[in-house]
Amino acid sequence: MTSSATSSALKRTFTKSATPTAPQSTSETLRDRLAQVLPQGYKFGIYHLSTPPTKTEPLCSAPPNERPDKTFGESHFLAVSIDADQNTPQSLKRASPGADEPKQTEPKKQVLIFAVEIFIFTTAYATTIFIGKADSTGYLHLLNLPKRTPSPIRQVCATFIAYLIEHRRRKNTQTIVNLFARSQAQYLFPGSVQNKGKHVLDDRGLVRWWCKVLNPLMEGLGKKSWGTPKAYLLVPGVEVQETRAFVPRTLTSAENWAVGHPLELISHYTDEFDWVPPRCLIPRYPDDPKSRFRDELDEEVSKKKNKDGIWKWTSVKTLEQFWEMMAFRQECSSGSLTGFIWLVFDSKDKKPATTTLTPNTSFSETPFSSQNPPSTPPRRRVDILAQTPRSNKGSPLKQAVSPTSPTAQPVRRRKDKKKKKKLTGPIITRPPKVKRQVRNYLLDKPISTAYYYWPHEGRGDKVVGESDYKRAVELLLHLDFSTLTKATGSSKKWISQTGGGAEGWGGSITGKSRVAENIFASVNGNGAAPITNLTGLVRRKNVSSSQEISDVKPVNVLGAGLVRRKAKEESV
Repeated sequence: MTSSATSSALKRTFTKSATPTAPQSTSETLRDRLAQVLPQGYKFGIYHLSTPPTKTEPLCSAPPNERPDKTFGESHFLAVSIDADQNTPQSLKRASPGADEPKQTEPKKQVLIFAVEIFIFTTAYATTIFIGKADSTGYLHLLNLPKRTPSPIRQVCATFIAYLIEHRRRKNTQTIVNLFARSQAQYLFPGSVQNKGKHVLDDRGLVRWWCKVLNPLMEGLGKKSWGTPKAYLLVPGVEVQETRAFVPRTLTSAENWAVGHPLELISHYTDEFDWVPPRCLIPRYPDDPKSRFRDELDEEVSKKKNKDGIWKWTSVKTLEQFWEMMAFRQECSSGSLTGFIWLVFDSKDKKPATTTLTPNTSFSETPFSSQNPPSTPPRRRVDILAQTPRSNKGSPLKQAVSPTSPTAQPVRRRKDKKKKKKLTGPIITRPPKVKRQVRNYLLDKPISTAYYYWPHEGRGDKVVGESDYKRAVELLLHLDFSTLTKATGSSKKWISQTGGGAEGWGGSITGKSRVAENIFASVNGNGAAPITNLTGLVRRKNVSSSQEISDVKPVNVLGAGLVRRKAKEESV
């Protein structure tokens, strides 16, 4: 890259950083945070792929005669790799003439060990972080970590989620983390189940594992500038006491966790209406069982041609009935447990509602009958301003130019148009402009709007479009990770084709977290367990010295006359 191109790139970077809507952040990058939680002295490759905020379908359907929320979505994919040949020296020396000159370091083979896919949906009311898929290949054992070392996979997953939560926070809005835990042999790495080093958790172990991953977020982020964080766990078909057993036992876990769901609390429709159909409270996520059940209920109503529309289901009237029937679904009743987890972070800057709920208001226990059918009443709060106008009449621009408006002025057309100047003279051709660098036009989107916040720190190492992102994920799903040889080749193919030779794609970091010494390691390093010495740990009963002397029994000594010798037989 030439000096002119470098200076122009620096000018564009300085211009973007000086934008008022994008304040500079002194927080650490994602790689710095991951390095602090990874084992000390071990190298890891970090590959973070993301998409810019793009307008997408709303998560929840709007009540009748209401406009759905304008929603933007992002996709994030994080992959972690290690060196496959840990025992290979980094540099070799030549035996031929010129052996004093070291040979160039050969690039080590990388193998992916973990990947997680996260979706971010933002509206004017809330930011929802949905954890889609997370999977490992089972080749983490190549690092030969000491026993009882905290799992790097769990540390990476918790750090990545906390990083996204912090850089997507907005004033007066909620931040919600949601996931669906279902045990499966492989999600993102085909053939990895054939690897004997992969440890697949069962249904109960997976729900408990995710609770351990998310529990530090409640204790760590909750102590910061958040209002009232709360975690919710729901396991369909399992009683409350049994569900509490999945939550880690810490000092604040009883206060931070609750058994149930927060769908009524996180929806802004419940603050605006006396009654909301259950269909409008259930979000639609990719590859989510409750979304598929909701679609089946909609098809059931449409086939019967209900006059009231799809807002009123025939078999399900409340959210309690919805979750009761979810326990009999194939995903939840196939012999394994499934868990739904929510983390709700309320901002301290969130303004309280000016009006309280009307008495005897319930969203799940309201008695409905044929004489009293459920319906959506008009808005109760008049101080809420709509984010988008209901019609063109509400738009200030339309009112300014509308002929019916009293302040509107008729638009006058210019009669005397300027005549176009006739060009004369020789034609001078322009020299071709050499393109010296590739520009990513996806970065030209605004950083902050009324519907999302997209800071520079919260983006991936490479920002791609939606089509390129889906191509990268589909490529991973068509590779093979059954053996180490195939896994290294598949990892190399995915890293090279996903990066496309772009600078700044991926990079290696070295862990800084100190690993606790193995208590079973021998001092001399032969791997044998040391002898346990309990000297000084056994306490005797506290008695006086005289009593100890009196209690000592005398030793019996046999006299010499008591021992008889056998007589010798005379030899013939």
